[in-house]
Amino acid sequence: MKDLFSVTGKVAVITGGSRGIGAMIARGFVENGVRTYITARKVEELQETAKALSEFGECIAIESDLSTLEGIQAFADNIKDRENSVHILVNNAGATWGEEIEKFPEAGWDKVMDLNVKSPFFLIQKLLPVLREAGDKEDPARIINIASVVSYTNSKMTNYSYTASKAAMVRMTEHLSADLVTQHINVNGIAPGFFPSAMTNFILKDDPHQLDSSIPRGRVGNASDVAGTAIYLSAKASSWVTGHTIVLDGGLVASA
Repeated sequence: MKDLFSVTGKVAVITGGSRGIGAMIARGFVENGVRTYITARKVEELQETAKALSEFGECIAIESDLSTLEGIQAFADNIKDRENSVHILVNNAGATWGEEIEKFPEAGWDKVMDLNVKSPFFLIQKLLPVLREAGDKEDPARIINIASVVSYTNSKMTNYSYTASKAAMVRMTEHLSADLVTQHINVNGIAPGFFPSAMTNFILKDDPHQLDSSIPRGRVGNASDVAGTAIYLSAKASSWVTGHTIVLDGGLVASA
């Protein structure tokens, strides 16, 4: 049982991998011997992250725009041209929008729902051939969908479409897991609480520790927290786990 948490030799694709939680997971994979593809729209930031992570292992940057079906298809084709099998797909790319309910625009609703729900579904669809090729009965391929604690508790902010999209991600994870389990593909999710990221910078920029007292564990999440959870969901140790979303929040939801 000494290799229960080994992911060495696997191939991973991480959307939104240039910063925040995506980059944290990418570093965990790269340092543990996973050939890791990261993708994002902002080329310079993407390449900088890939260069930094390449000091620890193999990290490859591919620019993409996953907000359109054409962009999803192009990115999937690029991956399939490079790899015959993909062991791990992490759907992390996302957007948020905040506005008072009276002023909340249709554009803010559609942008968030499209990128946070529609895009992951269709990327899974397009990458199914290489995911099927990677998995077997003993060690399935893995899809990890990044949800949020707002899937389970009130954010007390005006990010209505974000809340709806992340709740949808949890249900979609369950549904897909039931359909893909017989194809040797496990589908699980992670629902992070507060982590340093572009989405939480507006809260943490003045005082990185201002939220510590509101979290039962006494601190915000860090890279090892989310990378460790992703590695578990990608390793043999979790081969019998599918259809679940792990709430990774330092006890916030349980104490709400």
